[in-house]
Amino acid sequence: MKEKRYFLMALSMCMAGLVLCPTIGAHVPYLEPRDYSEENPFVVRNTIEQSIAVYAWLENDGSNPCDDIDVYQFEITSDPMLVYIEAIVPVCGVYYEDFVPWCALVGPGLPQPNQTVPFDIPSGYGAIVLENVVPGSPRETFYEFFGGKWYYKGPIFEEEISIPGSYYVYYWDPYERGGDYVAVLGRTEQFGIRDIIRSLIVTPLIRFDLELHCPK
Repeated sequence: MKEKRYFLMALSMCMAGLVLCPTIGAHVPYLEPRDYSEENPFVVRNTIEQSIAVYAWLENDGSNPCDDIDVYQFEITSDPMLVYIEAIVPVCGVYYEDFVPWCALVGPGLPQPNQTVPFDIPSGYGAIVLENVVPGSPRETFYEFFGGKWYYKGPIFEEEISIPGSYYVYYWDPYERGGDYVAVLGRTEQFGIRDIIRSLIVTPLIRFDLELHCPK
């Protein structure tokens, strides 16, 4: 009974947030139902400019930094688009203090990276690598209202891109820790009917920490 009451409270808060302040940190939330690989990437359904948050997990047993690489795909049309990419990590006791995932934007016309990346860059493509801090370094945190949690800030990319084509965003863990992270893609906070329904279903799950793999 108590859990049902908490669930209804979380649902009510989510609905109130969407109605009263839909532009304050409001990303359309997605949960990772399967591994987003190069063969089966997460495909951005609308435009890359719409803000979405994918609650995902990098699994790593410590034997290989390439154990798990998550891939997201989006398209740039003939019009220039503002591309926003961010990698944040939930604060989960001491478990994710040293979990600092990297990410990279891969696409046509981008420069060749100076860093070594654990994936192949297609011919004619380049990559912009977003490095995180070194494990053990101080990290800023912030509170996210809709999920009801604190997060570690991570690397951010924000730039207008005009070259048409298919683009990919890679997330991986170069330090072989593994853990939960959120792929934030897009800057414009907008909700269609399907997005509102998705938010009303997914947000209470996140508020109950059901997306996390670390000990609660």
